Amino acid sequence: MGIIKAVTQAVSGSLADQWLEVYEPDDMGERTVFTSGVKIRKGQNVKGTDSTVSNGSVIHVYDNQFMMLVDGGKVVDYTAEPGYYKVDNSALPSFFNGQFKDTLKESLNRVRFGGQTPTKQQVFFLNLQEIKGIKFGTRNPINYFDSFYNAELFLRAHGSYSIKITDPLKFYQEAVPRNREHVNIEDINEQYISEFMEAFQAAVNQMSAEGIRISFVPSKGMELSRYMSDILDENWKQLRGMEVLAVGVASISYDEESQKLINMRNEGAMLSDPTVREGYLQGHMARGLEAAGGNANGAMAGFMGMGMAMNAGSSMTGAASATNLQQMQMNQQMQQAQMNQQAQQAPAGSQAAPSQAGASGWTCACGAVNQGKFCVECGKPAPAPSTEWTCECGTVNKGKFCSECGKPMMPAEWTCECGAVNKGKFCSNCGKPRA
Repeated sequence: MGIIKAVTQAVSGSLADQWLEVYEPDDMGERTVFTSGVKIRKGQNVKGTDSTVSNGSVIHVYDNQFMMLVDGGKVVDYTAEPGYYKVDNSALPSFFNGQFKDTLKESLNRVRFGGQTPTKQQVFFLNLQEIKGIKFGTRNPINYFDSFYNAELFLRAHGSYSIKITDPLKFYQEAVPRNREHVNIEDINEQYISEFMEAFQAAVNQMSAEGIRISFVPSKGMELSRYMSDILDENWKQLRGMEVLAVGVASISYDEESQKLINMRNEGAMLSDPTVREGYLQGHMARGLEAAGGNANGAMAGFMGMGMAMNAGSSMTGAASATNLQQMQMNQQMQQAQMNQQAQQAPAGSQAAPSQAGASGWTCACGAVNQGKFCVECGKPAPAPSTEWTCECGTVNKGKFCSECGKPMMPAEWTCECGAVNKGKFCSNCGKPRA
């Protein structure tokens, strides 16, 4: 018993006039992995039974489907190629592999094909599409050592994954329950979701060992898919004929203790910046003044109480503020030293000159000498550089042309024909006037 391809011209006519029965897959939705074939048209075979596929029957096979012809529990023929196939009791198995080519050879050796016709013949279909949207979630938090936080954290993850049947014969033998004619992924997923979660924890631990930050885990779906495929390859692909195709992590949450550690580390990182600390201190004092103004016993009582508190803690607050300012000045000095070092190492003719020129800093109206864009004492911005220039006629201008004689602004430096760079009206090398 086997199948042969039916010519298109024959199929395009009235099938009932040529073959006894026509088989198509039963309802095959996106969650279906296995279903039986059903008759859609009966011809003259009125004495036939549902357990027999008559000689000459036609089987329809569509894209991403794997059809098997089973006789007495034995797979006697199959196809992975879409098209119309005619049942021929006199034909040997044809085995239309389609997309699988040589991948089914090992599975064929495990199936004992028979040519006799016992008592029951059936047509079955397997879904070769990607089975998507299989939900997963961690019942208990998964440990994750994060080298950035230098702590053992615990996370919960929820998302979905997808699988694909890569060896239909293995899948039929190992994953499909016996005597079932329709199987959805939920019907067989209880065992597999447990194995999936074990592999998921192993994959997450591997990401931890590679130094990936815990906050980056949701964006590592492709890496997780690769880890999961490697971990589940032996049990799922080699033994059951299916593999994990994609993993999508929808949400990552932390247990209460891990969230406290993360918040403490982030807050400490922010407060290590002296400008943030000073802003936090000033904001705290401002909030205290605002609260004193709304005191239920009157603003005066509130301000008196705050004054007593400020007198008691003024030394501590002042010391903290002074420490912040001192560290900000040290940071600015270190930055300026780095700029000076880079300027000294820069080759001649580079941008080192402006850096060295600005190394002397500027003096604010309050008397403080600064190197940055704002005064470290009063916070005033540095004055804008002067845009004035003096024309040859002696007029001081700010625009691009002299307001007295109309001559355009000339660059401060000019190069003579002899190659010397000058700033005055005459060349310091050959004495020629500026052109």
